Amino acid sequence: MTAMASALIALGGNVGDVRATFRLAIAEICRRAQATLAARSSDYATPPWGEEQQPPFVNACIAIDTAIAPRALLAILHDVERMFGRNRAQETRWGPRTLDLDLIAYDDVTLDTPDLTLPHPRLFERGFVLVPLAEIVPERRIAGRRVDEAVTRVSRDGIRPLPSAE
Repeated sequence: MTAMASALIALGGNVGDVRATFRLAIAEICRRAQATLAARSSDYATPPWGEEQQPPFVNACIAIDTAIAPRALLAILHDVERMFGRNRAQETRWGPRTLDLDLIAYDDVTLDTPDLTLPHPRLFERGFVLVPLAEIVPERRIAGRRVDEAVTRVSRDGIRPLPSAE
């Protein structure tokens, strides 16, 4: 039996019915990664970041338990993005997208390769990731920092929880 790892994944999008996309994408991630969904944050409306002349985003985070290795999990996330119409080669950096999936952390693994850096290198700059993450794993330590402490050090301007989709 392979040991299970706890992976944190950030979801974002601002094209189409993003919340429906999240529901379908989370199920697909869990199916492909033979993962158990351990926690799912609320959905948050967030202002666009980087390229600001575009619609607001919806962001959320999930925690999954999986035995799939980090690189293989990243490949699954990219496949799921493509399933929902994302084409990384053709898009504008920080531009509009149907689905953006980022592997934020994988247990306490530290990795720095051309295709994958863990934990995510810009995690501690991004309120749109830290706010939903703090909702589901407030006490989790990432790179020695507690999520609930890190979230107090970033701007949360314009980030608001959306009403439950159920």
